[in-house]
Amino acid sequence: MAAGTLYTYPDSFRAQKILIAAEYSGTKINLPPFEAGKDNKTAEFVQKFPLGKVPAFETSDGKCLYESNAIAYYVSNENLYGTNKEDAALIQQYINFADQEILPAAATWVFPTLGLMQYQKQATDKAMEDVKKYLTILNNTLLTKTFLVGERVTLADIAVCCNLLMLYKQVMDRAFRAPYGNVNRWFVTLVNQPQFKNILGDVKLCESMAKFDGKKYAALHPKKDDKKKAPKEEKKQPKKEETKKEAKQEEEKPKPKKKELFSDLPPTSMSMDAWKKVYCNEDTEKVAIPYFWENLDKEGYSIWFAEYKYNDELARMFMTANLVKGMFQRLERIMKTCFGSILLFGKDNDAAIAGIWVLRGQQLVFDLDESLNVDSPSYKFTKLDPDNPEDKKKINDYLLWPENLTYDGKVLYDGYMFV
Repeated sequence: MAAGTLYTYPDSFRAQKILIAAEYSGTKINLPPFEAGKDNKTAEFVQKFPLGKVPAFETSDGKCLYESNAIAYYVSNENLYGTNKEDAALIQQYINFADQEILPAAATWVFPTLGLMQYQKQATDKAMEDVKKYLTILNNTLLTKTFLVGERVTLADIAVCCNLLMLYKQVMDRAFRAPYGNVNRWFVTLVNQPQFKNILGDVKLCESMAKFDGKKYAALHPKKDDKKKAPKEEKKQPKKEETKKEAKQEEEKPKPKKKELFSDLPPTSMSMDAWKKVYCNEDTEKVAIPYFWENLDKEGYSIWFAEYKYNDELARMFMTANLVKGMFQRLERIMKTCFGSILLFGKDNDAAIAGIWVLRGQQLVFDLDESLNVDSPSYKFTKLDPDNPEDKKKINDYLLWPENLTYDGKVLYDGYMFV
């Protein structure tokens, strides 16, 4: 009898670690056909799994589990999750390292090459440096070890290997991975184990570093036709008792025009679109930042420092990131005229959000219209003086994202751009 049913889509790296763990422990799992975006939206599925996400697992006695690491633990045995307290703690350490450190960097680098995310040079460069740092840590750990914890494969190896898989297959070519011989040996050893091969098949290491695929991204993210107008409502015919004169007056009544934001401001010499292209595609320190100061229209734009007011309420870092990205989505109206660089600091349950906004005009844009004022009340905004050396350094730091940048004693974790 199977231990339960796993709901997931094909080739999910999160599901793969569950299935590999089951191979090692001998746990049998049902894998029914599953269509992501459809089957996980049904009322029955959401009732069992409130997040509506996969992988999701239903045990043979009807209990429901979500989060891949929890499911992988459930289908494992003590050889995988630790036969003693010290090993169990170390295994958990590497599982967290895989998800909290490796995965965000891997996704930022790899997803644009798959067309899943827009390419942003600064974010990708930082992700590549982060990957090098994490590989160095692993390389030193594996100098005298075959596996991460103990003398056999554990959930630590499975979790870290699965999160590195996309890097090895897509972007880490021979030259990039050459300095990390111990990690390469460990990775190749794992993916050639029968339990791994049964799930992953033959893993081919990257020969040529994949780049951003604009065509694939455009196909997966079709742009909305801004020029497409909603169908006009059919005009009601005047009632019989209305005179022709009254009907004509009704038809000729002018419709009030909605005032465009910034329409009363004088023209600006700074092209926001040109700046964003330079920032996203050129070296930040050597090209983008000098370009910014050379082209900044100090009369046409203002720069604001934004600090989130409720950092003590922030929990998981992915939820904090979603908070920032949600704000960006609700500010689509000013995307062509404004720019933001918002950074996350700290770690789970000890996080903070701070960043800079380059806004059209000298007034805080978010106060100009109710549609822009959904998230801004949660932030404290301070206007920066670009001629003040201290403020200018702060602006440069929040454009550059240096690894040693801190806010409220918390170290930089990640950043997001409103472009």
